[in-house]
Amino acid sequence: STTKPRQPERQARRVMQPQAVYLVTHILADNSARASTFGLDSQLATRGFAAVKTGTSKDMRDNWCLGYSDRYTVGVWIGNASGAPMQAVSGTTGAAPIWSRLMTELHRGSPSRPPAPPAGLIEQSVRFSGWAHPEPERQEWFIAGTQQTVREVRPPPVRRAIRNPQDGAIYAL
Repeated sequence: STTKPRQPERQARRVMQPQAVYLVTHILADNSARASTFGLDSQLATRGFAAVKTGTSKDMRDNWCLGYSDRYTVGVWIGNASGAPMQAVSGTTGAAPIWSRLMTELHRGSPSRPPAPPAGLIEQSVRFSGWAHPEPERQEWFIAGTQQTVREVRPPPVRRAIRNPQDGAIYAL
């Protein structure tokens, strides 16, 4: 038998600043932020802390749910090996229920705890003003030096253009 030469151990390398990682984690763990789309009692809401994201491919060929807690990272992919589209299955109806059951089982008796914010972050109250129906005031995290106390919400820009027929299009009647 042949044995492979042992690979040298790789040194850990930081790819993101801890403050950025915390902010992304905080966003992905915010059940209130996704409540308008998924409801407060969705498959993405866990008993303890978890950051989670779902996705569905074009034509619903497959979907996934990837999330992490203080101890585990779990990814679930759902799809047909042939690449054939599934019928009305999205990340929240296909992969998320499996992800949720796995996380529940992994944390049975020991709920996950949220991470502590690293140095260099500031939590403060933010008030929203401006267009349409402003959101209620809430606490938000900022990298020190980027914080805001008022966030003005503006309407999306109006773009007027002829989209169809496109320039150079040829139609057969």
